This record gives sequence, structure tokens and C-alpha cells, in this order.
Amino acid sequence: MSLVNTLPSPFPEHGHSATPLTRADLELMPTDGRRFELIDGALFVSPAPVPQHQRALLGIYRALFADCPPELDVLVAPVDVVLADDTVMQPDLLVARRDDFSEQDLPVAPLLAVEVLSPSTRRFDLMVKWSRYQDAGCAAYWVVDPDTPSLIAWELQDGAYVQVAKATGDETARLTSPFEVSIVPANLFCR
Repeated sequence: MSLVNTLPSPFPEHGHSATPLTRADLELMPTDGRRFELIDGALFVSPAPVPQHQRALLGIYRALFADCPPELDVLVAPVDVVLADDTVMQPDLLVARRDDFSEQDLPVAPLLAVEVLSPSTRRFDLMVKWSRYQDAGCAAYWVVDPDTPSLIAWELQDGAYVQVAKATGDETARLTSPFEVSIVPANLFCR
């Protein structure tokens, strides 16, 4: 059972119908530790991440930040990626050109979106987000599974994601997009 909830309207008690939501509706959501995302007008609500999720996220951040070229930024959630008025997503981590950011969000697809899998988001990250980032032209999409630990990386080739790396435990994933970096999943949890 997934703990990601999909809601057609945030305010049915106020007479709102199940019409697609927009970015303006998203701005009315509470700041309560949950993640609120819109995909094609549907609201997705995820619970706050658990410590193991955050350890994996910070490990991948450290690995990417160490090799990141100066014209790019490596940022962790929450950062809104605005793909359309009805599609605003927050990857766990993203890499994008510094010049692509507005004052409040990233109004284009990132160069890399990374999701750390958890029981509540696994299917959402591997299906819905994977597909939406591919359609938006995000050059690379990675998922990290802290339970294994493992990393799977896809890169956009001719408009479709192709798996370019899969590493488990002490194996090394050597990646080139958005820049050259080597990731050892087991090391993501080291201090």
C-alpha cells in the first residue's frame, strides 16, 4: 500500500470541484513537513522522509557536490520544478544550470533529478515521476534505494530513458550526465 495520496481538489468543503489544480492552488498548501506536488493537475501528498531516506539523500548530495562544475547547482528538496501550470514537482535532489533558476523555482526540467525510494513513494518515483521527467526532457533520472543500497541511472536518448548504470552495495556506478561522477551506493551512508 502506498502512502502517497492523490487528491483531485484540496478544498472540496469549499465547493471546489474535482477540476485539475494549478500552481496557484499548490501555493495554498500548508507547510507541515509533507511534500505537495502537482502532476497534470492532480495533487500528490507524501509524508515527511524518514532518517534513512535523508542519510541517502545527503550522501548523494555530497558525492555530486564534490564534482559539480561551477555553472551548475546541486540542490535538495524542497525546490519546485515547474514543468507546466498544472505540473510542479519536487525531486529529492536536482542538478540544473544556475542560469535556469528563477528567484523562486526551476521553471524548466533539471539536467538531473534524483529520487530516494521509500515504501510510501517507490511506485510513484519509479512510474509517475520517471515518466513525467522523461516527457519533460530531463536529461538524467536516478533512483537510490537505501534498503539495498543501490542506484539505478537512466539517461535520455532520442526522447526516451535508457538505463545506463545499476550499482549495488560496493559496486561503482560511473556516470557522465550531467557531469562525470562515480557513485558507490554503500558509501552514501558513510560520514
